Amino acid sequence: MFPVANEPVVAMVGGGQLARMTHQAAIPLGQTLRVLAVSPDDPAAQVSPDVVIGSHTDLDALRRAAVGASVLTFDHEHVPTELLHTLVADGVAVYPGPEALVFAQDKLAMRRRLSDLGAPVPRFAAVDTVSDVDAFAALVGGAPVIKTVRGGYDGRGVVLADDVATAREAVAGYLAEGVPVLLEERVPMRRELAVLVARSPFGQGAAWPVVETIQRQGICVTVIAPAPGLSDELGAHAERLGLQIADQLGVVGVLAVELFETTDGELVVNELAMRPHNSGHWTMNGAVTSQFEQHLRAVLDYPLGDTRPLAPVTVMANVLGAATAPAMGMDERLHHLFGRIPDAHVHLYGKAERPGRKIGHVNVLGDDVESVRESAERAAHWLSHAQWRR
Repeated sequence: MFPVANEPVVAMVGGGQLARMTHQAAIPLGQTLRVLAVSPDDPAAQVSPDVVIGSHTDLDALRRAAVGASVLTFDHEHVPTELLHTLVADGVAVYPGPEALVFAQDKLAMRRRLSDLGAPVPRFAAVDTVSDVDAFAALVGGAPVIKTVRGGYDGRGVVLADDVATAREAVAGYLAEGVPVLLEERVPMRRELAVLVARSPFGQGAAWPVVETIQRQGICVTVIAPAPGLSDELGAHAERLGLQIADQLGVVGVLAVELFETTDGELVVNELAMRPHNSGHWTMNGAVTSQFEQHLRAVLDYPLGDTRPLAPVTVMANVLGAATAPAMGMDERLHHLFGRIPDAHVHLYGKAERPGRKIGHVNVLGDDVESVRESAERAAHWLSHAQWRR
């Protein structure tokens, strides 16, 4: 299938759920998202009629995806930047560009750049030898957090050492495998927040309300929008921080800035993601403009959409694969769910159920944080386990 004449073509590298939901947002705009997917079974490849099969590390596959496209963008950050520089030299519009994307790929480069910009970051250090652990632990007064410089997500590639000896052991293991790591100070944290912003090539910026993210074993399980109990001052500060980072790094598209709110009420930047993000899934039902539509608007340099929330509270709860997949099929689970919680907005990703795997999410809107959260989390638990949580 070919796009309608004169309609822009957006090519997205990666065929996961983020690309699938971006395709959903493209349809009302009269567009078809072209997807570079590893397999026809990938979530986005199941729904888009314009699919290129290939790897994000294969220059030929990237070029095939980019042919005739108005812009090339991403549902993950793992494309080697040297390949993206080649595409840019070929004349392909790549958003976000490789000069920005590297700061979502390389945590040490990100820490150094944000530090240079004056953004609040934890104290950190590069690692060359195991003895660097002792020096850094003495500097910060405790065992550090160890992070792989590249590739970690959803809790992978992060070690929260209980003591210096454990930290030394973890670093020694990584270095023996040739895996670069960095050390970070453990932040005295009240909770985790995230601010989602978007920026266009023209330089227009927009921010959604700051959200609270709840993690379990390194995986986001619940997002509350807006973050409850957050002062207007701190919320505005977080939004300004996100927009400033997007501008100073030259990000085009959606940028998620994961934050720690410290016990003394300060903000510290944890991670960056330059694409639609799990912390923004609530916008699909809870905001005037979803993060997926906004990403398309941004990379195509359309005027950005309204980011106001549609309800006092929206809660997103991830549907995670259970330890043992239920005997009850997902369709029957949906029947029961809608009978009991008819205001639940369900988004399934077309993925096989595996323990801990994100297979969908549920959004619930309302007025009261506790009741809305309870409904969203009960709905997600039911879809995961086919059991009602008491």
